Amino acid sequence: MDEGARPLDTLNYSRNKTVMVDLKNGYRYVGKIKAFDIHINIVLEDADEYYNGEVKRRLGTVFIRGDTITIITPA
Repeated sequence: MDEGARPLDTLNYSRNKTVMVDLKNGYRYVGKIKAFDIHINIVLEDADEYYNGEVKRRLGTVFIRGDTITIITPA
């Protein structure tokens, strides 16, 4: 990946790859990025919901509002 890549370029590179998405409320979602927009609203597929390090639910496809996200990292 190019060091000068912009955040949306990095997300585009991560499309169809598994990522961890941490939210302001302490929840974490792990799944494959299928889509996103300029507001960093994200659609994950095959997503699992975690809280305090343990799986709470297996959700499948989820939409996450960008303004609730604190960090997105490769899984």
